[in-house]
Amino acid sequence: MKIGLLACDQIPERFLSIGGNLSDMFAALFPEMEVVVFDVYKGRFPDSTDNCDAYMCTGSKFSVYDEVDWIIDLQAFVRELYAREKVFVGVCFGHQMLGHALGGRVEKAPAGWCAGRYTFDVIQPQPWMTPFQQQYSLMMMCQDQIMELPPDSTVLAATADCPVGMVQVGPRMLGLQAHPEFPVAYVKGLLEERVYRIGAEKVTMALDSLAQPLDAKVVAQWIGNFIRK
Repeated sequence: MKIGLLACDQIPERFLSIGGNLSDMFAALFPEMEVVVFDVYKGRFPDSTDNCDAYMCTGSKFSVYDEVDWIIDLQAFVRELYAREKVFVGVCFGHQMLGHALGGRVEKAPAGWCAGRYTFDVIQPQPWMTPFQQQYSLMMMCQDQIMELPPDSTVLAATADCPVGMVQVGPRMLGLQAHPEFPVAYVKGLLEERVYRIGAEKVTMALDSLAQPLDAKVVAQWIGNFIRK
């Protein structure tokens, strides 16, 4: 299966030795899939929505409501994917783009920064969530969140500081606010660099959380099941 990775940023060079670039992180998470990278943040988009069997959209330092040409073009591309009933999975910025492009509202969350390990409750179990578990834990690194859902949406998972933790829009589009692809060491590096942006107290709590287990492999299997269903 060919997956088009809509890359919305790049990993800073100082962190490349940890897990490579975003394309490497996603390829490691889905080794059974052929991942084709489109650097949309550089204006490089697929020629057609039919170029790939499904699409994934990465995180980014940008916000989906920024008035930047490639972000506006990405909104249009996501709407085209939806209209053509193509499979789409968005992570963090990609999750927010799903909401924003299809008629929802994204803004800075009342909870402020969500950083480190968070545990989400599955509130709407789906057949593709196998092996099923009632909760999953993943890394977070965000300020923006989906505050108002687009039409035809179902919230699948939530946590106290992120009520729209996982959302399905229509039958073939899925968004996750958390990062199954991020290595722990990468999140640690980001936290240590962002103390003044995030706040010392939150960073200390986030760093302490990194020793706890994650469910990235389980969530990756869910995503794979969703894509193939």
